[in-house]
Amino acid sequence: MSLPLSRREFLGYGAAAAAALGCARRTSIAPARGPFEPTWESLAGYTAPDWFRDAKLGLWAHWGPQCQPELGDWYGRHMYIQGHYQYDHHLKAYGHPTRSGFMEVIGRWKAERWDPDAIVALYQRAGARYFVAMANHHDNLDLYDSAHHAWNSVRVGPKRDVVGGWARAARARGLRFGVSNHSAHAWHWYQTAYGYDPEGPLAGVRYDAARLTRADGAGAWWEGLDPRELYTGPHMVMPDGITTAAAARAWHDANDAQWLETPPPNDPEYARRWLLRCQDLLAKYRPDFLYFDDYELPLGRAGLDATAWYYNESMRWHGGALEAVVTAKRLAPAHATAVVETVERGFGDALRPLPWQTDTCLGNWHYDRSLFERHGYKSAQSVIARLCDTVSKNGNLLLSVPVRGDGTVDEDELRILDDMAAWMATNGAAIYGTRPWTAYGEGPTQVGGGMFNESQTSAFTAQDVRFTTRGDTLYALVLGWPGDRRVTIRSLASGSPLAPGEVGRVRLLGGGPLEHARDAAGLTVTLPATRPAGAVAVYALEISGRGIAR
Repeated sequence: MSLPLSRREFLGYGAAAAAALGCARRTSIAPARGPFEPTWESLAGYTAPDWFRDAKLGLWAHWGPQCQPELGDWYGRHMYIQGHYQYDHHLKAYGHPTRSGFMEVIGRWKAERWDPDAIVALYQRAGARYFVAMANHHDNLDLYDSAHHAWNSVRVGPKRDVVGGWARAARARGLRFGVSNHSAHAWHWYQTAYGYDPEGPLAGVRYDAARLTRADGAGAWWEGLDPRELYTGPHMVMPDGITTAAAARAWHDANDAQWLETPPPNDPEYARRWLLRCQDLLAKYRPDFLYFDDYELPLGRAGLDATAWYYNESMRWHGGALEAVVTAKRLAPAHATAVVETVERGFGDALRPLPWQTDTCLGNWHYDRSLFERHGYKSAQSVIARLCDTVSKNGNLLLSVPVRGDGTVDEDELRILDDMAAWMATNGAAIYGTRPWTAYGEGPTQVGGGMFNESQTSAFTAQDVRFTTRGDTLYALVLGWPGDRRVTIRSLASGSPLAPGEVGRVRLLGGGPLEHARDAAGLTVTLPATRPAGAVAVYALEISGRGIAR
């Protein structure tokens, strides 16, 4: 190992990063050529394609080397924070981060049991109409055959083109294919790797990101690679002199833990390198869907450049039709028509005029063995009820099923996917290809809007009903089984301004015609004497009649 950089060299590295990284200048950035320019005003002319509006349910493999320790989210950041449980695990499993940092986790991630065809087949059977593969995370490893980033899964780790494998499997089964790009945040998220233990025998000794250079790889598995390219360079480094773990954690929380969408101020090439990688990803795999893990678009102008280029290329790939979907979070009202808004781990509280998406996970985003062992995943019941609520409000659900480091899904996940498959096989007509009704639904359960609010929402009940339509048919999705078998839908009362037409037939999907009566209190439907079999207690009523669905 070479000697650590001097403090002056260390803190000045970012300004010279492009030269050190080597591969950043090989190819120029492709300009936007087509009707879309890299401005919010130009992107505002975007319209989400029908395939996305019809699909309703996507499944996501949020899978990469941080799944290898099986300890949940953000391992690559937290393993460098003394006192954190992931730091403690890393000491025992991999060694001290001064010598054995996150790059060693990447080296051990082999994905030895990964079978993308088998997993995608499970996801399709469970109801997915589009599949999304993680292309990189904040840990900055490209999970594809990257032309502009040497730290990629073809060269290290599994030594396989992960995105390419997912793409082939999804397209072979007729699914739309998407990728998620989280790498814009690596420059601040990874700064813990430049820190040090504030306490103990190695107090003050900087971690591997600050110590290793390309020369140190001679004879190692990462020979020829520069660790500084993976760790992004020191942009906001914990200063010397912190002597307690609590003070170090407080410093990180106040500084590099901030969710920043701007490029690093001391590394003007960072955004350019990111854009090259993003364009390479899109050009190689031609996805239908691109998820940005960003508020608005990433890295200022770079995110606008990537989106305009992608829209124009999608039109070229599809003979003039714009088939691409880009999602981003917390859009300003003026930007709402430029991309599709996605709401992370949250619900919608209203019927939106524009298509949108909520994204969540059965457990933690990265595989967490403890959740499996205590059977802590979301149930198929909660997933399907959430899907119905979201679709009724003009949205899609993107659900991640955690994948172990070795590339397999566990037994609890298989059972949940089976339960989803059984429900979708019977009730898919009330979901796929539908459009919202005049009102999204009714019922006592209050659902707040916004991100990260899913834990604050109560379970839906048999009094909660959600509506979808297709043509002249109205579907009423009852989100539980009523004890007396009777469901009264107030929105369909006689004389209701929402449904001035006539109710003809009411049928239970997967069953048959149902007795019903309509009066000033509502449309009361009597369900069968025996509750239909299945783990998911959500029931779709198909309602036909003149002017009901309008």
